[in-house]
Amino acid sequence: MSARKGPYECGLDAAVDVIGGKWKVLLLWALAERPQRFGELRRELPRISEKVLTQQLRELEADGIVHRENFPQVPPKVEYSLTDFGLSLNEALAPLGAWGRAHIAHLEATYPQRHPAEA
Repeated sequence: MSARKGPYECGLDAAVDVIGGKWKVLLLWALAERPQRFGELRRELPRISEKVLTQQLRELEADGIVHRENFPQVPPKVEYSLTDFGLSLNEALAPLGAWGRAHIAHLEATYPQRHPAEA
């Protein structure tokens, strides 16, 4: 999370501030199914590093999107779940996911042209 330099310009600016980055929307998607532990999220998103997963979860928690629950037991147990605020964000992202599914073949076919440095 970075300190904002001023007020949001529009609703999309505010939304992108919360979901910006490669992993946050995927974490929202994973947590929509059920509460999960850190290790479960790592297995669900195998390309994310522990450091980035920790950072992204902390940012989502600070934004009120994710709830972190500590269970007082040995060994320690922590679960992450979506708050009502997070559930409403997931609902707002559903049409974007539908658009992506409808256009996935085109997006995959044109990926090398859109991202030549990665090809």
